[in-house]
Amino acid sequence: MNEAAETLEAILGRIPYARFLGLRAELAGDEMTAIMPFAEHLIGNPLLPALHGGVTGAFMELTAMAQLAIVERRPRLPRPIGVTVQYLRSGRPLTTYARAQIKKAGRRIANVHVEAWQETRAAPIASLHAHFLLSQIEEN
Repeated sequence: MNEAAETLEAILGRIPYARFLGLRAELAGDEMTAIMPFAEHLIGNPLLPALHGGVTGAFMELTAMAQLAIVERRPRLPRPIGVTVQYLRSGRPLTTYARAQIKKAGRRIANVHVEAWQETRAAPIASLHAHFLLSQIEEN
């Protein structure tokens, strides 16, 4: 296992909600695909059934944070300071995937876009646009 994969595994392992969601990820170079396997406790509307919107939003936010942690290699996880989620269609009781694209990362702030899909990447179920505060490297 390479260093980025070990870092990613450690990040997801220390976030309780990531463990609750059953999050895992696959790396191809520095591009990460987050995977959220379907589980009954993720259903928000049992009549449809559909994934809970909060689960979908949190999944995408965690995807963005993990991608930033891999690329930026800061001592702390980035903190969300502004998040907008667009729900495009109901998430069905299926495995859900997400990819984050870092649009811009400065010294203090990063701008990230995430898309989540289920069967076809061309048909996303939701997208997220967020700004994150990056940790500052302390100087001695």
